[in-house]
Amino acid sequence: MGGSDGRAAETTQECCVTLAGSRAFPKPRIWLLALVVLAMVSAPRMEFGRVAVALSAAAGPTTKAGLSRFWPPQIETRTDVAGLPGLDPENLPPLARLETSTAPVQELDPETLRPRTLLAQRTWLVSPLGYLGEVALRMVETIEIGLWGTILAVLWGFPLAFARSLAIAMPRPMQSAARMSCSALRALPELLVALLLVGTIGFGPAAGVLALGIHAAGFIGRFYADAFDDADQRPIEALRSTGAGRMTVFALAVLPQVRTSLASATLYILDRNVRMATVIGIVGAGGIGQELKGRIDLYDFGHATTIVFAIFIVVAILDEFATYLRKRQSS
Repeated sequence: MGGSDGRAAETTQECCVTLAGSRAFPKPRIWLLALVVLAMVSAPRMEFGRVAVALSAAAGPTTKAGLSRFWPPQIETRTDVAGLPGLDPENLPPLARLETSTAPVQELDPETLRPRTLLAQRTWLVSPLGYLGEVALRMVETIEIGLWGTILAVLWGFPLAFARSLAIAMPRPMQSAARMSCSALRALPELLVALLLVGTIGFGPAAGVLALGIHAAGFIGRFYADAFDDADQRPIEALRSTGAGRMTVFALAVLPQVRTSLASATLYILDRNVRMATVIGIVGAGGIGQELKGRIDLYDFGHATTIVFAIFIVVAILDEFATYLRKRQSS
């Protein structure tokens, strides 16, 4: 009788596992049917036909001619000497030289009052490596925007995480308010916030710092609160049983466990903010993005390519630096 009960229990358990597995992982034909429906209903709405046409034309001569404008990267600057009244030809900046060229210019004919084209000579101050210096200064400004945006996010997001965390056990209304605040801050993309701030406080890096800080504060509040909640609860409960306050519990039982997680989350936000600082400059929030948009607007694609390479190099260096810090933190 006992043996039959045991086999029945095993059979029941296998059936439950099978049923649970079938609910968690639908059969392949269900997935295939879902993909077919998605392709029939959603793909036309996403204009995949235009995507296919664009990809087929990407290898054509028109696309190659367009891409050729971005190469080679330009690293020199040319400044009209007419705009430099104090320039001394005998004491030029290092590596700089003067070049004279003839170019067509438009002017109004005083007799016919119609525009006419004339050939005029212009003298240029050419700095062979001058644009590298300009890009370096812009990249430093971009890193500063990302750094200050991260500092602002930590200062704002840490109290939100403290109020939101279940491990800290703040009053329930305060937890709900902190949770909704984090969600609201994350809901607004940096680009949109930067656009609103540029319209409010004007162009410049201040709008970029505020945009990155506001958006990243929501992520910091979420990441930090999750780290607090994932901490081992046994030392927390032990301290609470002694009558310790929230700050004491946090300082002695929570913080020592989550320092590595907090450092990793902060480095991730810093890396993300530096990369986003290159994007929000497009709407006038300072940094290298503002310079990139200006060059593209002027059809100066060679200098735009130099900016893209500079962004890639800086992001790669920051990624290596973050990896180095994480290794030191974990060792």
